[in-house]
Amino acid sequence: MPPPCRASRHCSTLLGSAPAPGDENRHAAPSETGFKDLRSEGPAYDDSWGTFEGLNRASLLDSRIPQAEDDYEQITEYPVRYFTVQRDGRTLDFVWAAVGDAAACHVPRTAAGDEAFDAGAAWLLSLREAHGHGLSPLAALDWLAKCPARPGIGVIAEDTPREAPSLDDLKELSGRY
Repeated sequence: MPPPCRASRHCSTLLGSAPAPGDENRHAAPSETGFKDLRSEGPAYDDSWGTFEGLNRASLLDSRIPQAEDDYEQITEYPVRYFTVQRDGRTLDFVWAAVGDAAACHVPRTAAGDEAFDAGAAWLLSLREAHGHGLSPLAALDWLAKCPARPGIGVIAEDTPREAPSLDDLKELSGRY
């Protein structure tokens, strides 16, 4: 067994006894010497906090556009078709639509930082406009591809949409995980 970490030794000294590990959960597996590495347990343990990160990313993006009650859903359990959005040859984000329900949205590319969120706000407003015209999510995706290029927010890089087996797969592609 490895020796306890310095913080653990310090706590033991302050408390007058060795730490008693708590129950293992998907966020951590406490031990007497610190925490076990759970990444070998599979993808659910690789970044369990990612569950909450998605909500933070959505809130950050939503905060950049006016509130509305009549938008496409932002999550889906179906495969998604998507376009890559690029500016100056750099991938900023992905605009997607679900294959089997009324969901369409935007996934920022983590490495693009705030640029992706700024561009994403404009793409979300375009999706909102398509929704206002009564377009289905897949029709909205096609409509976006046919709209005049707007280099300030990036341009759609492909002629035809790609397909990901799930929204989570697309988010993984974006570098979120």
